Amino acid sequence: MSASATTPLPAASVDADESRHGRADRRDSLLDVAADMVANDVEAVSMDAVARAAGVSRALVYKHFANRHDLLSSLYERESARVHAQLSADVRAASDLAGMLRALVRGALAAQASRGATFAALSAGGGRSPAQRDVRRRRDGQTLRYFTNQAVREFGVTDLDARSGLAIALGAIPTVLSRWRLRPTSETALLLEGTFVAMVIGGMKELVQRRGRPGHAEPDAGASHGPSVRTSQQG
Repeated sequence: MSASATTPLPAASVDADESRHGRADRRDSLLDVAADMVANDVEAVSMDAVARAAGVSRALVYKHFANRHDLLSSLYERESARVHAQLSADVRAASDLAGMLRALVRGALAAQASRGATFAALSAGGGRSPAQRDVRRRRDGQTLRYFTNQAVREFGVTDLDARSGLAIALGAIPTVLSRWRLRPTSETALLLEGTFVAMVIGGMKELVQRRGRPGHAEPDAGASHGPSVRTSQQG
């Protein structure tokens, strides 16, 4: 980068831009511009390009983001937090496990349709940081704990059985999304949603029946059921 490209504009120019918008609103608007650019070509995203597209000074972009990596990482964080929040609200609104599963699959498919290309481009362009992978793992753990608690209450299965079965089921969500991408239609979405829910609920019912069969051993009371996971709620 040339020396002129790294020379910040006078502070007064930055303040004039910033005074027209609140800091949070301005940051969000810059991320909106970056998101539009990412959807077309992530390689075209640069601090200068975002400034030009947003109609603001380059110095203002640098005031909000340290560099291109910080910009892309912040965009990934915002988009994933929005998806997590929407999914969480939809799942919490459901009254039973089947409804929770439907909300999860429906929301995941909707996010794939609206933001899938953006997430793929950001991941390929280095927008997903190790810290964000840790956040994703924590969210996955919280989701599993929430679903497990509902399954135990609703079906009377053991915590270990519920967690084991649901870990397998929730781990299959990427497969559901990949099947939808092969034929991205509303009919495909409905088919995948119904199939997924039927398989998981059928599995829970099988676990209930299995408990009463001869030869089925209950886990020892002192046996480890794996690490505990804090429950909070999709940032």
